[in-house]
Amino acid sequence: MRIFVAGATGAVGRPLVAALIAAGHSVVGTTRTAAKAAIIRRMGAEPAIADGLDAPAIRAAVLAAKPDVIIDEMTDLAGVTDLRHFDRAFATTNRLRTQGTDFLLAAAREAGVKRFIAQSFCGWTYEPIKAEADPLDLDPPEELRRTLDAIQYLEDAVTSSANLEGIVLRYGSFYGPDTGMLSRAMIEQVRRRRVPLIGGGGGMWSFIHVDDAAAATVAAIERGTSGEIYNIVDDEPAPVGEWLPALATLVGARPPIRVPAWLGRLFAGEHLVSMMTEVQASSNAKARRELGWQPAHPSWRQGFAEVVSGATAQHAA
Repeated sequence: MRIFVAGATGAVGRPLVAALIAAGHSVVGTTRTAAKAAIIRRMGAEPAIADGLDAPAIRAAVLAAKPDVIIDEMTDLAGVTDLRHFDRAFATTNRLRTQGTDFLLAAAREAGVKRFIAQSFCGWTYEPIKAEADPLDLDPPEELRRTLDAIQYLEDAVTSSANLEGIVLRYGSFYGPDTGMLSRAMIEQVRRRRVPLIGGGGGMWSFIHVDDAAAATVAAIERGTSGEIYNIVDDEPAPVGEWLPALATLVGARPPIRVPAWLGRLFAGEHLVSMMTEVQASSNAKARRELGWQPAHPSWRQGFAEVVSGATAQHAA
């Protein structure tokens, strides 16, 4: 099939393009800059230079590509580490989730695209039970509200879109080589002990290796059901009090500083205290059952260690 990947040079975009080509698909991938077009060509895909917030450019790129499927992986999160101002850090990404989604959906309908798959997120956005049908957080901390609203907008727009088979994939917290939880910026923060363990660290996080996120996305092209949402996470959710000290050990850092919840609220904000102490993990049972997918990295323990070990070996070479 002909696949249009919006955001082809991002955290999931790169492994996704590679996985699609390996599966025999023809791929057109977007990037905002001409400099990154060469990256897409080297992966074996056709580049299209278009800003996701530029409606005419997106329309022209989609119509020229004539795809069967569009996959929306557009975010603007490279190097984001200041989560104290969460909604500010996610401002452009939230515009991509709202305006950008509308632009892509409109272009998809005009081009006669059959299937539309969009990236969403699971983690802090749920109420205590973690299946896809359960409600998102009905009363999030104020600093998270605009981001949650943007996620809800994207999910509703895609799953209810007329004349399209819309599917949403809620990825867990990303990690991979110099990506997400294991980006150089994040590792540096951990090494400098700037990521404290707040309260009891009981918040449960779900992770996903970017290669596994890509594999699930490929599976959704053929086996996903229109109008459905799938959690794409590994098999072993973990409390912050477990994964954060383990990450510090892996990267050769001292244990994280412990901060009581009241002090965390004062200096970091209610939203970070919630993320560290209250969030709930997600189940991948539906994706396993309906997409025929399972993570090659079933545990963040194995995955974190593999990525850090590979980076260390590369640096030594």
